Amino acid sequence: MVGQTYQVNDIDFSNYFENYSYEYDLGPDVSPCIPMVKASVNIALTVVYSLVCFLAVMGNLVVMIVILYNRNVISSMDVYLLHLATADLLFAVTLPFWAVDATFGWVFGDAMCKVVSMLQEVNFYSGILLLACISVDRYFAIVHSARSHRQKQPFLIKLVCAIVWMLAVLLSLPILYKGKFNYDRKVLCYELLDGESALIWKKTTRILRLIIGFLIPLGIMIFCYSVTLLKLYQMKGLQKQKAMKVIIAVVLAFLICWLPYNITVFVDTLMRSKLIAETCDRRNHINRALSASLCLGFLHCCVNPLLYAFIGVKFQRNLVKVLAKAGIVKQTLVSRYRRSVSSVSDSGLISTSVYITYDGSARASK
Repeated sequence: MVGQTYQVNDIDFSNYFENYSYEYDLGPDVSPCIPMVKASVNIALTVVYSLVCFLAVMGNLVVMIVILYNRNVISSMDVYLLHLATADLLFAVTLPFWAVDATFGWVFGDAMCKVVSMLQEVNFYSGILLLACISVDRYFAIVHSARSHRQKQPFLIKLVCAIVWMLAVLLSLPILYKGKFNYDRKVLCYELLDGESALIWKKTTRILRLIIGFLIPLGIMIFCYSVTLLKLYQMKGLQKQKAMKVIIAVVLAFLICWLPYNITVFVDTLMRSKLIAETCDRRNHINRALSASLCLGFLHCCVNPLLYAFIGVKFQRNLVKVLAKAGIVKQTLVSRYRRSVSSVSDSGLISTSVYITYDGSARASK
């Protein structure tokens, strides 16, 4: 725990932090395996973290500005998008700390280790849970009648968002076990647990993260978007293809960004549980896969603004209005966008030219 002094051989660092050198025994007759991480890998991580941070901050700030600029006509979808952009933005601001850590080790102290790790974990959970909420919102907007969708009270939407944030905080509490520790002339930020209880705790939290932070949201998204796609497929008109492409892109982006990491963590957990034989080669492959797949997962906070906002014609129209008011674009461009999207519904920033009639049927505008 914090403040205790350990000998290097007392701790199996493979249980805590994969990006640094450590030593462990594969058996009584096998030589110790000492995997080493090349300096080029840490440099690459620093570059990737910095780039993702810049893109995510810029994209999500634009989304928040556009939504708040039109807050007088904000919809349930816009509320979810605002919270999602907030989660992605707060997640992105933690990346510079890990960029520095990849090169120099953790130099920010024990308190910041806990704060930054907690902030990242909270926004990881809240972001993914909000994606599930958005899929439910689109399901009711398109599959069910627009009247029932629009009559939802704003209080209910705010309550759902509040529950998401509270649940994210509760699920992130185990991360407070993290702290700084000196090892091999480098300071690490990792979970301060040792012994058999540490392995059980780590496996439990990993399984919980896999189920609540990936499988359940994925299941909700697949169900809601599958039914929504079926409804759109029954509609007439070419504009339905735009809505279908957005939905397919949302699911694919989620799978591409987070499926590799969750699979790798699952295999790593099986290996640490001795359900899969552990060798030096397998350990090295898993460690490299963890770093690469985690970077891919971080990219999702950059993709969200593109998928949920920049593709939508309503967002483009509102963005042009903001830019015109700031004097960045000409006012004539606003009129052009207003004419081109005059048939777009106000069901959310990613709305296409698909709208829902009050008798419960759906069709595409001509």
